[in-house]
Amino acid sequence: MLALGLSACENDNVAPDADLIAGKQAFVGKCGVCHVLGRADTTGTRGPSLDDAFSRALSEGFGRDTLRGVVYRQILHPARLSKDDAAFMPPKLVEGKVAKDVAAYVASAVALQGRDAGRLGAAVPTAGAGKPVAAKHGKLQLPADPSGRLAYVTRVARAPAGRLVIDSKNESSTPHNIAIEGHGVDKRGKVVSNGGVSAISVDLKAGSYYYYCTVPGHKAGGMDGRLTVK
Repeated sequence: MLALGLSACENDNVAPDADLIAGKQAFVGKCGVCHVLGRADTTGTRGPSLDDAFSRALSEGFGRDTLRGVVYRQILHPARLSKDDAAFMPPKLVEGKVAKDVAAYVASAVALQGRDAGRLGAAVPTAGAGKPVAAKHGKLQLPADPSGRLAYVTRVARAPAGRLVIDSKNESSTPHNIAIEGHGVDKRGKVVSNGGVSAISVDLKAGSYYYYCTVPGHKAGGMDGRLTVK
């Protein structure tokens, strides 16, 4: 997570040729699990909201070039905290040109209302906005968002009553799992990443069930959905 100390001298031009599309994609995949950034549609709960933190700096007269330099340095050299600390951020989570692209995107996007437009808006699909999915042959697939955001590909699913296997493949490096509860059911799959599959097998009767990720902070960040069984 980014520590947000600011200094007026931190106004170096770290990325005059920044690729904002690449920066947004890398931010979502590597940083969005911890930070809120409205324009990137990220909902992380472990680190500070970048919109809230930097809106104050902007109101006090800091320019976006200054913020870009701050973000870049914090990516490379975050606060020294224990790995057990909830606010721990590993140094150099991204490096080189990618770090400069991320810093440029964050600085350009923080504290802005609305959504990114054009190619930048289409760079990362809206989290959880996929079409409803239905179980087939006793199986229901609910993949995690492949970009690493706190979402499954859809928040709406349906299945017939009876025995059901729910698979949740996670292509991202962010750990996720699948869990379901309701009508006396409370089942959790293993936490997986990098192409792993979290799976649970349950007997379901007609009704509405709640599925979610049990990794701390992920459910609160919006990684959940509803399964209707008929």
